Amino acid sequence: MIKEFLLNNLSSIHTTEKGMERIKRNLFLKDHVIEFCIEKIKDKDCFCTQKGKNFYCKNGKIIITIHSKSFTIITAHNGGK
Repeated sequence: MIKEFLLNNLSSIHTTEKGMERIKRNLFLKDHVIEFCIEKIKDKDCFCTQKGKNFYCKNGKIIITIHSKSFTIITAHNGGK
């Protein structure tokens, strides 16, 4: 249900300049941060939950945190497991 909601609002997903730098650093990306995150969310193996005001999308070891009202990607990191 949460994943379907996110998939229906992919065009609204964005991040801030600081968020972009944080995600690049955490995931060792050079560019295309938003596209990378959207592809991870679209993947059939991605599982999304909501806790409080945030969505958490887990795909493999990567966890993407998205603010549920503004669709701002707050951070993405390697969860380790």
